[in-house]
Amino acid sequence: MITISTDKSKLQVDVIHQFLTTTYWATGRTLQEVKKTIETCFCFGVYLNEKQIGFARIATDYTVFAYIMDVFILPEYRGKGYSKQLMKAINEEPQLQSCNVWMLKTSDAHNLYKQFGYTELKHPEKVMERLLK
Repeated sequence: MITISTDKSKLQVDVIHQFLTTTYWATGRTLQEVKKTIETCFCFGVYLNEKQIGFARIATDYTVFAYIMDVFILPEYRGKGYSKQLMKAINEEPQLQSCNVWMLKTSDAHNLYKQFGYTELKHPEKVMERLLK
């Protein structure tokens, strides 16, 4: 049975950093950058027997807006429903209940997020971005 916690002191930053550097979205992110993202976001750690096996972070104002990032379950633990449990915990987190605008970006996990109500943009003409990399 897994445990999901928002206690940042439990996060195993080396595990998070090591995994993120293998992803398409965070290749090249330094350990210092990972630490900074953790410090400035609301984070969820996923643990199995106190070993961190997953992570997600939310950039949020805790009132209106929440942006989900860096969601993962380590490859050797996938296929057991842990990502669904993580997303359920995020959606049910009491501190985020007033947020009515949620966003995320993904290239490969659409089916997971659709189960939790995420869709393509309803009004893409209203959304803009500024990409520097």
